[in-house]
Amino acid sequence: METNMQYKTIVLELLQQRPKIHDQLRKERKLLLTMERYAKELKTSHQAWMELLCDLRPDSDRSQLSSEALEIALKELEDRLSAESAPDETANQFLDAAMLFTRNRRTPRG
Repeated sequence: METNMQYKTIVLELLQQRPKIHDQLRKERKLLLTMERYAKELKTSHQAWMELLCDLRPDSDRSQLSSEALEIALKELEDRLSAESAPDETANQFLDAAMLFTRNRRTPRG
């Protein structure tokens, strides 16, 4: 149980570092559900990386491998969170560029 809470705490901190995502989830009342889902995914990813690293380096210190596995799993989750927030930013940039193009475009009058 305590281990699961640690994953949830980590995920909540990651979400709080992204105020746009955090606020949207909170407004939509999806913060808890999303945090729990990401925590479960983080735990699964951490365990999978741990198994792989243990297989690759069986003589290494288990706590060191666990730390490395968690770092990799966290990086994957951070990349996903960044990718999920990027489409909105890309869409906004495209819309801004399109509006600028439309405003500056000279059309023949006739």
